[in-house]
Amino acid sequence: MNVVIVESPAKAKTINKYLGGDYTVLASFGHVRDLLAKDGAVDPDNDFAMVWEIGPRSKKQIAEIRKAVKSADTLYLATDPDREGEAISWHVLEVLGEKGGLDDVDVKRVVFNEITKRAVLDAMAHPRAIDKELVNAYLARRALDYLVGFTLSPVLWRKLPGARSAGRVQSVALRLICEREAEIEAFRPQEYWTVDAGFTTPAGEAFAARLTHLDGRKLDRMELGDEAAAAAAVAAIRERDYRVATIDAKKVRRNPPAPFTTSTLQQEASRKLRLGTSRTMQLAQRLYEGVTINGETVGLITYMRTDSVALSQEAIQASRRLIENDFGSRYLPDQPRIYKTKAKNAQEAHEAIRPTDLFRRPDQLRHALDPDQFQLYELIWKRTVAAEMESAVLDQVAVDLTSPDQAVTLRANGSVVAFDGFLKLYREDRDDDTNGSGDGGDRHLPPMKEGEHPALVEVTPEQHFTQPPPRFTEASLVKKLEELGIGRPSTYASILRLLQDREYVRLDKRRFVPDDKGRLVTAFLSSFFPRYVEYDFTADMEEKLDDISGGRIDWKAVLNDFWRDFSRAVDGAKEVTFSQVIDVLDETLGPHFFPPKIGEDADAARRCPRCADGRLNIKVGRFGAFIGCSNYPECQYTRQLGLETGDAETAAEASESADLPRTLGIDPVTGKEVSLRKGPYGLYVQLGEEEVPPAEAVNGDGKKKTKKKAPKPPRASLPRGMPATDIDLEKALALLALPREIGINPNSGEVITAGIGRYGPYVRHGSTYVSLKGDDDVLTIGLNRAVELIETAAERKPSATELGAHPKDGKPITVGKGRFGPYVKHEKTFASLPKGVTMDSVTLEQAVELIEAKRARAANGKNGKEKKATAGKKKSAQKAPGRKKASPSKATIS
Repeated sequence: MNVVIVESPAKAKTINKYLGGDYTVLASFGHVRDLLAKDGAVDPDNDFAMVWEIGPRSKKQIAEIRKAVKSADTLYLATDPDREGEAISWHVLEVLGEKGGLDDVDVKRVVFNEITKRAVLDAMAHPRAIDKELVNAYLARRALDYLVGFTLSPVLWRKLPGARSAGRVQSVALRLICEREAEIEAFRPQEYWTVDAGFTTPAGEAFAARLTHLDGRKLDRMELGDEAAAAAAVAAIRERDYRVATIDAKKVRRNPPAPFTTSTLQQEASRKLRLGTSRTMQLAQRLYEGVTINGETVGLITYMRTDSVALSQEAIQASRRLIENDFGSRYLPDQPRIYKTKAKNAQEAHEAIRPTDLFRRPDQLRHALDPDQFQLYELIWKRTVAAEMESAVLDQVAVDLTSPDQAVTLRANGSVVAFDGFLKLYREDRDDDTNGSGDGGDRHLPPMKEGEHPALVEVTPEQHFTQPPPRFTEASLVKKLEELGIGRPSTYASILRLLQDREYVRLDKRRFVPDDKGRLVTAFLSSFFPRYVEYDFTADMEEKLDDISGGRIDWKAVLNDFWRDFSRAVDGAKEVTFSQVIDVLDETLGPHFFPPKIGEDADAARRCPRCADGRLNIKVGRFGAFIGCSNYPECQYTRQLGLETGDAETAAEASESADLPRTLGIDPVTGKEVSLRKGPYGLYVQLGEEEVPPAEAVNGDGKKKTKKKAPKPPRASLPRGMPATDIDLEKALALLALPREIGINPNSGEVITAGIGRYGPYVRHGSTYVSLKGDDDVLTIGLNRAVELIETAAERKPSATELGAHPKDGKPITVGKGRFGPYVKHEKTFASLPKGVTMDSVTLEQAVELIEAKRARAANGKNGKEKKATAGKKKSAQKAPGRKKASPSKATIS
């Protein structure tokens, strides 16, 4: 008798089928025990001794495992192959070993990177012992997190009432979000102009070029700082002729991205599929643990918590066979691509996230997966195959046009995909990429020769404003954390979820916005515990944990070094007075809580609205921070912290709205004024002014003449989430020009447009409309992203297949899949397929029977309602004539 322990029931069910009747596979349901949730569970004065407790849920699992092990010859610990999986096996071993529970049992540790029969049986044939170094790294990390949380949080509660708790890695992630918000608040947009010119070649072909040099000097981005400077540049361009001075043509190779690690999968799933990190990991876990295909349960991807980009030789060879078979030899490199991991991390022992069988193509699994699972599997499959494909080749051309006196130079750039290579299958997205694809589009230039004299056709100046740094998305924050070496990718999902659960941050339009509570905590920790929220310190600690798992350093030595300095910092913070805390918070967060209005100085923004001569400050009370007047107790003005959240405007936006309508500039085409206004349905931009209708005239018979209504000027609503402060003339004209043509769909030849309708921004392709959400901007969305959205929407549309004609009327019966599952349909009647009957197996006779049964039930239900309604009417008619009022006196007699 052999007992195998894994983490989850789903994994246990799959593995049990592979191993057969000689094995009993049980699930531990994750960790079976954790540190005691009280102060003192980690004792620094007793060599960091730890007190563990078995959770209530785990007691039942432990009892079941103990019972099975009593009659077992061998215990196999088959938990996940990373540090956390090693720790679960160690905990199970420690608990079962108490009181000699494993004296006569042979204990073996087995690991596998994928849940397939071949991988599991191979792992069972090559067991090993528990890796003590991985366990020590887990113990060190758990002790560090406990010591920080249980030591720092009480200080936070005493000095900053209303705060929740502080974590070692979470506090640093929170600092990133808060500092980005402070950058955005401090940002002041700067105006700058670009000048583009249209030319035609001697052969009559048009192209565009941008001004790069003026008066013989190279222009930097902000050189043309106002309209006057742009106008002078336009005049300088118009009064000169130009010749082609240089043509720089080169071929550029673009290599495919590496296979997925945990963090890159989280980032790309966020960008492409709009999935949060937690949801991505849930779906990946399900794909890893297995789904049932043709009666067999099989894991579809390898283990999803990894920092490795390496692929096994088996996977590489499978990729190469598939590429040559599906795409041809042109797309197959001469040599396999070998990816190496740069991260110093013990979790890189296994490989990248990939399909367990690359010939199990996504379309073959569509029927077995829900839509989100399918999209994630397809993403992983495409990325893995693309990683072994040939590089893309781009022809890039830069043409410099120079005036005879060398005073003015303009540059025309062109880029054409000469060979698509891996781009045929996969294009990696970028954070805050304006065209939605990261690859740009083809920009063709007509043939030109050096010395030619193209003709100047037009010169167009364009106004721009610098933009603040964007708030973090889940994808960009994960990328930043990984770049800084903070935390581990396998923990990012829980970190981001915890920050939201503690109400330190919120997600607004898929971007992180710090709440005031989070900003207060960050300001406090940055001022009184600066070392422990420094990015370098946290990253150095991660490296030490990696050294522990590699056996290069003693784990208790790391804890000793940390605790010595940290305990001193905590003792010092205990001596900090409330007044010191208030002064720090007031100085650090004053610009956030007291933003000056337009034309107002900082002192005016802090003036007390009640007494007029007091100064508003941040104060701390027993229930948390608030804003109060400096003239207290004479003036008792107070208000809660917190700017309005959700769909309400921020204080800065509210002050902007107070100054509306605001002129943005003059439309260069019509010469009319463009303004930003606020109406009953929100903010909008308007071109020109509404005409005042003439006074009403009277006919000779005394009746008023019918007057024509003056046409309303063109208007365009601001998309949901676009603040008033972001609107300039350029964006206003773009909104007024909607709907706009994005381009031609290369798959259908039809035009794709973008616009704003009654339900918000959208892209349109024929009769298909797709709403734009998240980071997709109606003004900037590019052709690649629009095609992707439309194709995804088309794939999600329920498809129907004709089974045959109904024997009574000859009209078709179809089978399809809708939001409630598979169904058969005849005219307007839908009937769900019963359990055990699939879309592929249902026959025409079964379909007719299901449809007729559905109609019979519907008819019976209708007849029943009609009978009840008729009976009710008769009863009312019988009662109505003889109805009497109840006697109040009789009603009270008992």
